[in-house]
Amino acid sequence: MKYFKAYLLIALFIAVSCDTDDGASDQNPGANDNFDRGAMLVHWADNFIIPAYTDFDAKALALDASVDNFNTAPSIATLAQLREDWLTAYRSFQKVSMFEIGKAEMLNVRNRINIYPTNSQEIEDLISQGSWNFELPSTVDAQGFPAMDYLLNGSGTDQETINKYITDANAENYRAYLKSLSENIKSLANQVLVDWNSNFRNTYITNTSSSASGAVDQTVNAFIFYYEKSLRAGKVGIPAGVFSANPLPQNVEAFYKKDISKQLLQDALKATRDFFNGNGTTSGPSLKAYLDALNVVKNGSDLSTLIDNQFTAANSQISNLSNNFVEQIAQDNSQMTATYDELQRNVILMKVDMLQALSININYVDADGD
Repeated sequence: MKYFKAYLLIALFIAVSCDTDDGASDQNPGANDNFDRGAMLVHWADNFIIPAYTDFDAKALALDASVDNFNTAPSIATLAQLREDWLTAYRSFQKVSMFEIGKAEMLNVRNRINIYPTNSQEIEDLISQGSWNFELPSTVDAQGFPAMDYLLNGSGTDQETINKYITDANAENYRAYLKSLSENIKSLANQVLVDWNSNFRNTYITNTSSSASGAVDQTVNAFIFYYEKSLRAGKVGIPAGVFSANPLPQNVEAFYKKDISKQLLQDALKATRDFFNGNGTTSGPSLKAYLDALNVVKNGSDLSTLIDNQFTAANSQISNLSNNFVEQIAQDNSQMTATYDELQRNVILMKVDMLQALSININYVDADGD
């Protein structure tokens, strides 16, 4: 998200954050690690990543077809269907966003599909010019689901929205831009899925090395980075003002369709919890099972139980929030910051205690003192 650009590269914060915790795991049994990483990688690939991308690919295809229907005949009915398909695809994306590895990392999928806040002025400028190129880094904040949110939900009434695509002086360009957005999402989803189904799966499941280049280390780093930066900070902390002098409600996810921000957060949290516990299309080897196999204990309790219980606590706190995060921030921002705090507790448990126990090093530089 756009806030990444503002992070300072202060690696010292990582060490400080570890020292401020009330103690890491009571034991670090890495030397006795006989856990079957290969079986876990197969489970992740076949029961999490590929099924999630298969679903997202299908939802993105349906969204693109819905844009075609709307552009052919803009109406209240086709707009309603397009909005429904947009939300369905957006929710499906929450299940793949954490897997920024392989082709997804190469294509910068998460930023190109879900960087927010979207740059509405840039969108309008590109539409007025009648030309755009979503391959350019400069357009990363003018594409993806947030850009579609602006075009579908940011123009007042339903009829005012439809008029942009029928009677506006740039109506043809509005239709073309909307189509380019959906085509780009569809293309990115398909490229990643095809790569997994062709060569990358076998490369992934056989890369069992316990090192920074190993598939487990790469996947866990991507998972922790997503949870910490995109979920905890992006969806909650930044709009709540945790990292700024004042709240930034304009930075909520789905700003123009404000009443779905809570749903997207809940979807994302469930996806991360399911991944930790190994509950994909079937249950199987997981980070939880890995910790249990190593008998990792913190303060007298199984670390895996502490982490799962904290997912429960975070989900319970989220249930207190309004569906509309802009409204929630305005009326009682303390509930947003309390949600951030509950999510933050699992950053410590997973990023510090879990990774220490699994002998996995962080491969990204932190800057917010977690």
